[in-house]
Amino acid sequence: METNTKTEKGSETGKDSETEKGSETEKDAEMEKDAEMEKGSEMETDRKTKRKTRPLTAGIKPGRPGSPQGLKNRENGADSARQENKMGVLPVRRLVISMSLPMMVSMLVQALYNVVDSIFVAQLSEDALTAVTLAFPLQNLMIAVGSGTGVGINALLSRALGARKFDRANQAANNGLFLTFVNFIIFCLIGIFVSGPFIRTQTADPTISAYGETYLRIVLSLSLGLFFQMSFERLLQATGRTVYSMISQAAGAIINIIFDPIMIFGLFGFPRLGVAGAAYATILGQCLAACIGLFLNMRKNDDIRISLKESLRPSADIIRRIYFVGVPSILMMSIGSIMTYMMNLILIAFSTTATAVFGVYFKLQSFFFMPIFGLNNGLIPILAYNYGAGNRERIKDTLRFSITLSVGIMLLGTLVFHIMPGTLLRMFNASPEMTRVGIPALRIISLNFCFAGASIIMGSTFQAFSQSYYSLVISVARQLVVLIPAAWLLAKTGNVVNVWWAFPISESVSFALSLYFFSKIYRNTIMTLKRPR
Repeated sequence: METNTKTEKGSETGKDSETEKGSETEKDAEMEKDAEMEKGSEMETDRKTKRKTRPLTAGIKPGRPGSPQGLKNRENGADSARQENKMGVLPVRRLVISMSLPMMVSMLVQALYNVVDSIFVAQLSEDALTAVTLAFPLQNLMIAVGSGTGVGINALLSRALGARKFDRANQAANNGLFLTFVNFIIFCLIGIFVSGPFIRTQTADPTISAYGETYLRIVLSLSLGLFFQMSFERLLQATGRTVYSMISQAAGAIINIIFDPIMIFGLFGFPRLGVAGAAYATILGQCLAACIGLFLNMRKNDDIRISLKESLRPSADIIRRIYFVGVPSILMMSIGSIMTYMMNLILIAFSTTATAVFGVYFKLQSFFFMPIFGLNNGLIPILAYNYGAGNRERIKDTLRFSITLSVGIMLLGTLVFHIMPGTLLRMFNASPEMTRVGIPALRIISLNFCFAGASIIMGSTFQAFSQSYYSLVISVARQLVVLIPAAWLLAKTGNVVNVWWAFPISESVSFALSLYFFSKIYRNTIMTLKRPR
C-alpha cells in the first residue's frame, strides 16, 4: 500500500516530486550503508579485542625450556606459558617424598656398598681394614670438592628455574661440567704424587702403608668417573628428576658390590688383586654411573641443555656464583677430612684396632646418615625453587615435615646401635679385641644421632638460600673447635672408651649453633619472603 501511494503521488507532482523521492531514496541507502559500516566496524573492534585478550597459551606449542621447541617459545615470549615445575605446585609431603625417596634409596645402596666393601677388605686382614681407614681423609677430601661443587651447581640452577631464568640455568649446568673436569685433573695429580707420603704420616707399619698407598693412588688418579657421576646426579636432582639420579647412583653402587669380591679374591678367572681390587671395583662402578648420568641428562632432562661447546667457554661470573655456595660446602666437608685424620692419629696411639673400629663406625653410621643426606639433597632444590618463587608457606611446611622425618630415622639408628653392636661388628670379622673396643664405641657415639639429623635438615636452608657460611661455622665448631680438642683431652685419661664421648659433646654444640642460625634465617629470610610480580 505504501508503494502504490508513493507512485501515485509522484505522478501528480511531476519532476520535482520524483527528484525529492530520489533524494530520499539515496539518503536512505546512505543511512543503511553507514549502519552497515558501523556494524562492521564494531565487529572488527570485537575481533581485535579478542585477539588482544587471547590467552598467552593460544597458538603456542608445548615445549620444555631446554628443548628446541622450548627455546623457540622463549624467543617468542612464551616463558609464562610453561607449566610450573612440580616443586612449586605438588603437595608438600608428596613432593618431599617424591624428590627425596629416590635419593634416599640410592644413598642407602651407596651405604650398602660402603659396608660391603669394608666387609670384603676386612676378610683380607685387620691391617687391610686399617689401611682403608687411613686412606679415608684424602678420599673424603676428593668427594668434598666434587660434592660441594655440585651443591653450588644445584642451588644456582634450581633458583634460576624457579625465577624462570632458563639461560642462566643452562650456564650453571655447563660451567659446572667444566669445573668437574678441572677437579679431576687436580686430584689425579694428588693421587700420583701425594698418596704415599700422606699414608706414611699416619703409620710406620710397612704392611699398612703399602695397602693404603695402593688403594689411595688408584681411587684418586682414576677419579674421572666419580666427579662426573656426582655432577650429572646434581643436574638431575636440581631439575626434580630424582628417580633418574637414583638409577645412576644405584647402578654404580650395585656394580661395585658385584665386582668387589671378584676383584679382591680373584673369582671367575680374574686375578686376585686384594686391596687394589676393592679400588678398581670402585672405579668401575663410578664410571658406569657417570655414563648413565650423562645419558639421562641428554635424553630425559629437558630443563637444561648440555653442550660441550658451552662447557669449554667458562664464565667467571657463573663460576663465582657456583662457588659462593659451593666453597662453604667444600670447606665444611673438607673439615671432616681433617677431623678423621686427627682422630686417626689420636686413636692409633692406643692401637691399630682402635683405628679400625673408628673406620667400621663410619661405614655403619652411613646406613642412617646417608638417607638423611639424600633427604637433604632432595630438600635443597625444593627450598631454592620456592625461595626464588617467593613461596613462604611451602618452605615452612617442607622444613617441618623433613625435620620430623630425619629425627625419626636417626632415632631408629640409635636403637640399632644400642641393641646389637656386637652383631654389627662381627660382620667385619672382628677379633675379640676389636669387639671389646667397638661395642662401647658404637653405643656412645650413636647418642648424638637425633641431634645430628635435625642439624643436617636445618643446614639445608643455609645452602638453599646461599648462606652456606653458617654451615661452615657450625662444621668448624663441631669438628675442630670442640671434637678434636675434647678427644685429645679425653685420650689423656689413658682409656680409649673415654675418647668416644667427644662425639656427643661436639654434636650438642653443633645442634645449638644450628638452631641459632636457623632461627635467624627463619625470621629474616623465610618470614619476609614475598612472591615476585
